[in-house]
Amino acid sequence: MISAAVGVTELEAGGFLLANGFIGTRMLTTGADAEPQIHYQYTLRGEYIDPDARHLVPVVALDQLVDSLSAPDQAVTALVTLAGEPAFEIARFERGDPASLQSGEAAAGIAFSGSLLAAITFILGFALTSSRFPDDVRLLLIGATSSTLLSLIIYASASGELARIRANSFGKIMKWGNVLSEYGGVLPFLICLPVTYAQVSGNPWTTMVLAVALGVAILGYERSEFSIARRFRHNRIEAALMVLTAASPAAGAAVVAAGTVTWPWTAALAATLAARTWLYLVRQGAEAGIAEHRRQWQIRA
Repeated sequence: MISAAVGVTELEAGGFLLANGFIGTRMLTTGADAEPQIHYQYTLRGEYIDPDARHLVPVVALDQLVDSLSAPDQAVTALVTLAGEPAFEIARFERGDPASLQSGEAAAGIAFSGSLLAAITFILGFALTSSRFPDDVRLLLIGATSSTLLSLIIYASASGELARIRANSFGKIMKWGNVLSEYGGVLPFLICLPVTYAQVSGNPWTTMVLAVALGVAILGYERSEFSIARRFRHNRIEAALMVLTAASPAAGAAVVAAGTVTWPWTAALAATLAARTWLYLVRQGAEAGIAEHRRQWQIRA
């Protein structure tokens, strides 16, 4: 957090701070004869304001300004002109409960991993009963099942961390669960779908159309703001691994349709996903939000 103390009448400095994402949170007095100051701060976490709880206070109305900023959820958000005179815009900020938000995130992770585990085990059961299914793809699905089950355990551990409130490690735990469910469960499951279809249908043309469409969808998802990859820093190695991941469905479907050995494809896919998991869990820091060019506070629609 970055903060600054500026006198109430120092409008140029105050206006500059407000125009660059700062908010005035409280009044400061250093002495009986000293000019009151406004404490401005720039927070790293975005905040929301109530659009129906804003009012204007003239700069000269010092008592009213002090009274407005006495509430912990109100702050100065802008410097405007009212009847030809400068005035501060006072807005009321919403105060979220971090524990409730984290509890909801952990519950969503548990529900997602549970549903994913059910889908993967269904495909795995089909693979184990089919005599035409490649053994290496069976191993890939077994690995996806294990990784998804592990992510489910990790999400449950995150819930336990919230219940005990012993250490601030919720974000680290959720990072492990998110990465393992994405690169150990979701992507292997999706990439194996064209392979499964190739075994069932025996039609190489529809198989390749499905595989190419799925690869394009995976690449589009990974480049969108919804993917886990967008929460980490990008480099050339990670970009190359992302392209290899998106090309895996088409490559796997082509191998199965041609009736050739699938071990090299399975090994390459497993190595690619393992490398991405290692990069995000070991080489990268904590998850971050999507970088957006917006003010630190915004109006709730």
